[in-house]
Amino acid sequence: MMSSMLKRLLCPKNINIAQSVVSIKRPDILKNCTRCYKSLIAPQTGVVQFQSVCIQQVRNESFFKKHTAEHIWKSVTSVSNAGKKRGRGKGAGKKRAKNLNKGQVIGVGVDNMIWPGLNAPIIKGRDLIKRTKLPPDPERQARLVKLRDSMGTFKVLRLSPTERGWSGSKMPGRSIGPPDPINEYNFDGFDTKVLEFKTVFCMKANAGRYRRISVVTVTGNKNGLAGFALGKAADSRAALRRAKNRAGQKLMYIERYNNHTVYHDFFTQFCNTRIFVEKRPEGHGLICHRAIKTICEMIGIKDLYAKVEGSTNLQNIVKAFFLGLLKQKTHQQLADETNYHLVEFRKENDYLPVIVASPKGLVKTDPKEAPDFLQYVMDNKVRLRKKKSLPFYTKKTHWYIKEKKIEIVRNMDKAKYNLLAEYGEIRSFLTDKYPECRPVQKKSFSKQIDEDENQ
Repeated sequence: MMSSMLKRLLCPKNINIAQSVVSIKRPDILKNCTRCYKSLIAPQTGVVQFQSVCIQQVRNESFFKKHTAEHIWKSVTSVSNAGKKRGRGKGAGKKRAKNLNKGQVIGVGVDNMIWPGLNAPIIKGRDLIKRTKLPPDPERQARLVKLRDSMGTFKVLRLSPTERGWSGSKMPGRSIGPPDPINEYNFDGFDTKVLEFKTVFCMKANAGRYRRISVVTVTGNKNGLAGFALGKAADSRAALRRAKNRAGQKLMYIERYNNHTVYHDFFTQFCNTRIFVEKRPEGHGLICHRAIKTICEMIGIKDLYAKVEGSTNLQNIVKAFFLGLLKQKTHQQLADETNYHLVEFRKENDYLPVIVASPKGLVKTDPKEAPDFLQYVMDNKVRLRKKKSLPFYTKKTHWYIKEKKIEIVRNMDKAKYNLLAEYGEIRSFLTDKYPECRPVQKKSFSKQIDEDENQ
């Protein structure tokens, strides 16, 4: 049909149709028509031009016409069923659709008017209310913006400085109160603090990744009685309550020296976590890991130094520290084990020896056989002490020149003090041979001048 129409259009009456059609084949014509050629040139005897034709596919239906606005918003902001099984879409970063109709009332707009039947009753008493215009409300738009902004935001939990944990409003380091009472026993004077709060997952055959909350807490009465426990639950409140109550059921009594520090230095280890604990005098404070500091506050230890080496896994630190506290020995136990008197040296006593414990049985008197106290209580372990690096200027040329210049007078002050303490004057090995070369002392020189004046 198309070829016959082109024959009538392109070929004049005086041209033989058969001759003209020979040079134009059917596939070529269809190809040219589909590509929208602007003109088609016939033989030299005649040319006919026609406008381009463009074929465009039109879809009368779309995704947005098939579904409601609520369904479309849900597809954007919600989580799939597979994502819900993996615990997605439950956090604070979850996107929520804003309801822009919130705060809007039918009949109330920019022009503040009374519309009977919409924002006001038609009849009030015996009077028929008419449509009236009220004075403009300039604060209406500000109220709407404030209301819409509040829908997509979450209130930040504000705590007082005394209720904050290790890092702001996060749970680790925060107090959650005493454990729940057991039968007739109430935990009066106890307090519980969170040491670890994290989310853990366990793969299940049917449910996939099973999500739970893991909590480690420590509870104590700040008078030597303390305990710690681990609690897990699907809900954070249930996990906190479970860990708190378990800690209350696993209490241990910790011995303290003068109710402020440990009895002696000790070394403790759990897995790859090593802790070196040192005894400190009263008023020193707690210089240690934040988890150890929280445990000491619950026990009632006020002065301590602890160095953690190796793994810093929090559960390992807690277990290692409690093991070390339980293994420490009192002064009487140390004296009975070694059969030696236990002597203490204190700064406030001018480092005079004070016997703090004596063995109950036979007392050894040979000082050579007495074990080293620090090695004995530390189980022959030594804390790693990093060597201090020299300042950068010690590698410079000017520092070498300075050291070379002061080499002659180096340690001269210390040598003078030692000579004065030992001989009462500054002298050398040639002083006896040449007494006239004895250096003049300040005090002796002043005494000699006074004698000369008196004479």
